Amino acid sequence: MKKIFLIPLTFFASLYVYSQNSDSIVYDEPIFLEDDSKLVEETFHSTRIINGHSVETLKKGTLEFRIEHKFGDFAGVNGGSKTLFGLDQVSDVRIAFEYGVTDKLMCGIGRSKGGGLYNPYKQLLDGFVKYRILHQEKGKMPISMAFIGTSSYTYAKKTGVDTLVSNFPKQNYRLAYCSQLNIATKIKNKVSLAIMPTLLWRNYVAQKDQNLLFSIGSAISVHVSKKMALTAEYYYNINNSITRKSYQNSFALAVDWMTFGHNFKIYLANAQGFGETQFIPYTDAKWNKGGFRLGFCVGRKYMRE
Repeated sequence: MKKIFLIPLTFFASLYVYSQNSDSIVYDEPIFLEDDSKLVEETFHSTRIINGHSVETLKKGTLEFRIEHKFGDFAGVNGGSKTLFGLDQVSDVRIAFEYGVTDKLMCGIGRSKGGGLYNPYKQLLDGFVKYRILHQEKGKMPISMAFIGTSSYTYAKKTGVDTLVSNFPKQNYRLAYCSQLNIATKIKNKVSLAIMPTLLWRNYVAQKDQNLLFSIGSAISVHVSKKMALTAEYYYNINNSITRKSYQNSFALAVDWMTFGHNFKIYLANAQGFGETQFIPYTDAKWNKGGFRLGFCVGRKYMRE
């Protein structure tokens, strides 16, 4: 067990060293709020909790470039030392650009490979819009709230097998949609809590699957310092038990930290894909069977002068 957990700790340390020695390409972010502002900032350290969105939005005029990567199974039948604990395999990878239209409104586009053995949606383009409805304020507003609308489209080649979902007989069958209300609060600048009721619709699914899914996400983040936090995230799918018995709920643990214009996140998760239309309906790996994987995200912000 000591050897197993040495891998993520080593990777974590290497990223930390890199962030401390990259002074030539980073910069101090400007202070956006007056000193007497009572708005609660950095409920979470980035626009994502781990797999899913947070209530955070980019500041107006800010462009963020994101690289996200998930490796193969850390342990179990498909993992272990023979695959260097999943580092020899790629579960999914995503590259994205996201932009703050205003301080409350942001949008983004991305491209991902698509992860999961039983996931017919591969070679994905995705997009989202997020609007911050409420902002937690000391003495006035106890919560922050944001609405997120996301969609994804697969341009993968048809399989030519009529019985498979991936044959996609119509173009609109390649689309999936998700709507989420994200509600969060930060307690004494130490602990952040979030709940995320989520509605997901896929235009085309397998015979024993269902188009409409309802999921309740939850998260807790403990702020170790102003720049570092330990986070857990869990999505419970309400109607998995009816026709989706083979699928699992998404659960992830992460360490994330800020260093000037960069946000780093390293985590372990049983979900293989990125985005709500992927990790909510198509997570099939079990933590107790070693079906969790190492993942990381690097985000770089560019400010408009």
